[in-house]
Amino acid sequence: MKKYIQKTSIVLLAAITLFSFVNCKAVDNANNKQKGAAIGAVGGALLGAIIGNNVGHGNSELGAAIGAAIGGGAGVIIGNKMDKQAQQIEQEVPGAQVERVDQGIVVTFEDGSGVYFATNKYNINGESETTLNKLVGIIQDYPDTNLLVVGHTDSQGDANYNMTLSKNRANAVTGFLKQKGVNSGRLTTHWFGEEQPVADNGTAEGRAQNRRVNIVIVPNEDMINDAKQEAGN
Repeated sequence: MKKYIQKTSIVLLAAITLFSFVNCKAVDNANNKQKGAAIGAVGGALLGAIIGNNVGHGNSELGAAIGAAIGGGAGVIIGNKMDKQAQQIEQEVPGAQVERVDQGIVVTFEDGSGVYFATNKYNINGESETTLNKLVGIIQDYPDTNLLVVGHTDSQGDANYNMTLSKNRANAVTGFLKQKGVNSGRLTTHWFGEEQPVADNGTAEGRAQNRRVNIVIVPNEDMINDAKQEAGN
């Protein structure tokens, strides 16, 4: 079953970020829209907790979009747009685990959950193509967003091999999106091998969760500028 996880943040002493996870549907995501004015620049810390602290390095525009939430009326406008896109992904893309984090969306495909790979392989199979085609359709409906594709593995085998495998799998997804018409300027790829586990590698279930691909969707400069203009900022 797909799940939608709301992540909110509180800044304490300008340095501490606490995480609160609330299960909800995108359509009911009012708190996420309203908190835009208060979040400030904590977005990078939250996304970093999900996909790694090096997110955005090497891509200044994407890094800036991840690193700072947009406050005020513009933040509310952006939040509404991202909520709508998150809801559509949740409803239409099989196997997608959708998380709204500040003004970004994190879409996770764990092993066997819509986009998966045979053991030691990184080619995208027919079933994964079906899933990604559905995602591409939604991505193309929102051209004012950028995407970060991140590959991960479990800890089985050699760490260097796993790093290369996660790179190849992330690049395979990025390449597929490009082939389907997603502008390459919207895409950035990262990979972390076994370095960013989200579950216990000591169990088969945990390893399956760690063998995953994240697709992070963030507003690009056009969406941010349009929202600021609409809000009168």
